Amino acid sequence: MAVLMQVPLDDVEGSPVVLVEADRSDIAGGLTLAAPDPGQAAVVATRSLSTSLEHLEPMLRTLKDKLVASAPEHFTVEFGVKLGGETGIILAKGTAEVNLKITMTWDREH
Repeated sequence: MAVLMQVPLDDVEGSPVVLVEADRSDIAGGLTLAAPDPGQAAVVATRSLSTSLEHLEPMLRTLKDKLVASAPEHFTVEFGVKLGGETGIILAKGTAEVNLKITMTWDREH
């Protein structure tokens, strides 16, 4: 079952927030689930979106460096993310086998 989760955009007190739909299974047991009215947040994330995205940077940097080494003219990487209550960003499964889609193109003729 999905619940609405309030995620602060930054770690600064009073930072704007965004409401995201989260799976109840991605919400830690210690967080209270009690939405007073439909459409209101049922839970508040313990990590900001900014902090959560910082955890993706090393993976993205490594991926980019390895793909650039193949010298494509262009490349695109697609992946899904989920937001969890205490875990922050989670790579979402696309299928049981794949959660990253990589497209590389070479425009040069050899």
